[in-house]
Amino acid sequence: MEKKYELVKQDLKEEILSGSYSINDKLPTESELMEKYDVSRYTIRRAVGDLENDHYIYRVQGGGMFVDDWQKYVNQKVENKVIGVITTHIAEYIFPYIITGIDRLISSRGYSILISNTQNDPARERKSVQKMMDSNLSGLIVEPTQSALGNPNRDLYEKIKESKLPTVFINAHYPELDFPYAEMADTRAEKIITNKLISMGHQKILGVFKVDDQQGVHRMNGFIKAYKEHQDLVYQSEIVMYQTSDNMRSVFTKIEQILSRSPKERPTAIICYHDQIAIQVMALARSLGLRMPDDISIFGFDNYKLSKYMSPQLSSVEHPKEKLGRDAAKMIFDMIDGKTDIQNKIYEPEIIYRESIKELS
Repeated sequence: MEKKYELVKQDLKEEILSGSYSINDKLPTESELMEKYDVSRYTIRRAVGDLENDHYIYRVQGGGMFVDDWQKYVNQKVENKVIGVITTHIAEYIFPYIITGIDRLISSRGYSILISNTQNDPARERKSVQKMMDSNLSGLIVEPTQSALGNPNRDLYEKIKESKLPTVFINAHYPELDFPYAEMADTRAEKIITNKLISMGHQKILGVFKVDDQQGVHRMNGFIKAYKEHQDLVYQSEIVMYQTSDNMRSVFTKIEQILSRSPKERPTAIICYHDQIAIQVMALARSLGLRMPDDISIFGFDNYKLSKYMSPQLSSVEHPKEKLGRDAAKMIFDMIDGKTDIQNKIYEPEIIYRESIKELS
């Protein structure tokens, strides 16, 4: 019964949030809801009672149930000093540093942090956003999920916009939504890297890019733009694309096939979406008997903390991490303080050249 009650409550709430009903629209009767969900009257009344307490619906004695003006309760002055943070991950890679940057600034202002992660899954993002909308927040910081594949949760973000909840995107943003954001100049960074390797004599370069996130698409575009400036080398470029849902074993099998070619046919350098992939590519190259950087040069992105401890040390691009977190939090407080001219933060590339790349003679 507990599970059915939660399902009924969540389904009715989603219908209201999605705009299926307007304010003051009449909802189905208890009997109709019982038939629709195949549950008891007690289960319906329990779900409806919770929604009424949360101001999503109201009841008129003898008249039925109606959609309440729930947005006015969201718009009321926030007393709960909490900033919500939604990221694709929490405890791995560069995310702890970003969250630390956010937390340090907001805690200095007497606020606390509420964290949720999506695992880069739109369905989980939807649940995370709904959770945040129910949490009486002062502001919201979001790393969008699969930002290159459209926005199936746009309806919820439109509701956030209407509620005037201060909201900032990090690392990427949904172009169709007018929220401020803080992110890397990914395209410029990857173009600089690719041109650098070409200037070092590398003609056959393999790019490995994740393409369901804007970051990966922008980095791939930088790779392509650099090769466009060297028309005579374009045909020697090569790209392996992957998405979050892909089986990474298959992705690395493809990279292994490319690296197993003869010395004249295989690439002399690999540019990776980020350092985590680059570190795995280094391990793969080593397992094939390739020496780095003598046989192959490898470049990462984000300057992950382990990169400088690899052998050879991994070349990368600095990601501002904690600074990005602090800047995003500052943007939120500027919005809370009533400022309207919030400027986006674009971090210019800081390229870090280390031992993993080599100039060809």
